Amino acid sequence: MGKTTYIAVAGNIGCGKSTLVEFICRHYDVEPFYEPNAENPYLVDFYADMNKWAFHSQIYFLTHKFRIHQDLEAERRRRTVVQDRTIFEDAEVFAANLYRRRLIKKRDWCVYQDLYQAIVSSLAPPDLMIYLSASVRNIRRRIKLRGRREEQSIPVSYIRGLNDLYGEWFGGYKRSPTIVINTDKLDYITDLVDHIDVLKTIEKYLK
Repeated sequence: MGKTTYIAVAGNIGCGKSTLVEFICRHYDVEPFYEPNAENPYLVDFYADMNKWAFHSQIYFLTHKFRIHQDLEAERRRRTVVQDRTIFEDAEVFAANLYRRRLIKKRDWCVYQDLYQAIVSSLAPPDLMIYLSASVRNIRRRIKLRGRREEQSIPVSYIRGLNDLYGEWFGGYKRSPTIVINTDKLDYITDLVDHIDVLKTIEKYLK
């Protein structure tokens, strides 16, 4: 598979990250690493009351994503790995969005940033970052279709804020080569032409 050993898939809620990770795994011999949403004991509470649980939820994601990155680093010595959302997004998009919305207090934000900077200084960046973009309208539609109860009440303003921050974050991202896939326009799962195009785009970096 060449020199690329760590592929990251980035994007907002409902952009299709897990679907793309599964898609890559079906076509190549890679090990997937998924976001620990199901294990987060604060997530349901967070969506019900963001002001109360924002800091707790983000600390959980930061610490557990660090553990995933450590496991990923060990595995990539043996084979190529693909990750569903990175720790960089957790801090620079999701936590930053909550701070901008004043759902994380300045004192807590400073503590969070100190922890994040200490963690990220010890991590290797991805060899390839695949960014999935989508409109707020399509993100909301996909959230509704996948039917996760805790996500159904997410405010539109929260999703829009994340989308704006993702645009800013990716616009300044310099850690690795990048690919952008607009999932509003591509259906690489059921459309054969899109399927082949996405594979060809990814393979440029894998060979």
